[in-house]
Amino acid sequence: MADDEIAERSVATNGVNLNVAEAGPPGGRPVLLLHGFPDSWHLWEHQIAALAAAGYRVTAPDLRGFGGSDRPEEVEAYRIRTLVGDVAGLLDELGVERAAVVGHDWGAGLAWVVATFLPERVERLVTISVGHPRSMGAAGITQRRLSWYMLWFLFPGVAEQVLPRDDWAFFRRWAWGSRNRPGDNAYADRQVADLSRPGALTSGLNWYRANIDPVGFVTGPTLDMPPVACPTMGVWSSRDMALTEAQMTGSERWVTGPWRYERIEDVDHWVPVNAASQLSALLLDFLSPGDTA
Repeated sequence: MADDEIAERSVATNGVNLNVAEAGPPGGRPVLLLHGFPDSWHLWEHQIAALAAAGYRVTAPDLRGFGGSDRPEEVEAYRIRTLVGDVAGLLDELGVERAAVVGHDWGAGLAWVVATFLPERVERLVTISVGHPRSMGAAGITQRRLSWYMLWFLFPGVAEQVLPRDDWAFFRRWAWGSRNRPGDNAYADRQVADLSRPGALTSGLNWYRANIDPVGFVTGPTLDMPPVACPTMGVWSSRDMALTEAQMTGSERWVTGPWRYERIEDVDHWVPVNAASQLSALLLDFLSPGDTA
């Protein structure tokens, strides 16, 4: 197999089996790509190819509850502490002491926590769309309004009834705006196909149900989080339907390492797909050994 070809395999870690996509030379500098809701490793197809071609060893798991990975039924199985354990265990199974960690959406939120509490495992951090958890809490009423869906997702069974109706019409309108009809958008169709599998929607929603409570939604997280010390880049897109620029730029307050911010114009929430080349170029530049953010 050529180094830039993507191979999938199952990796047992932290009590679950994770489906993992890998590419790049075995001796390359390791990069871990973490997707969010409702995605899988396929979110990163362009970035995997670009990074592997540049000599990086790239690993992109389907996080628990998504893609081809196990989907535990219990809500408690998706608590952030457990998810951090998945990442640490995966790095152990790969034989990787430290990696550059890149996350989008929930994967970005998870990446922030990994870099905070396991700093010895994260060489560099890139978070796309989602800022630091404390910055999210400090971003004000505009961010609360955009995050309305998080509270709705907390009610068991409600989103499971509404989202699939009429070939996922509500989901398509909310997530993809004008490109919301079946066949308009191949990646949206992939998301819908993944969510339509038995139990898949509930397992994805359990990320919200396990980690968000109504009080914390209003007041912000109260967890004492040490600052992130590694070089960190935040990337935000100007047409994100769920996240304000302030929650990303405000993240600098919780980073003591070199901080870099990149704004991508006229792109929606799905940056790795709809700004694929631009994001890949940013990653190659930031992850370069000579770049200190």
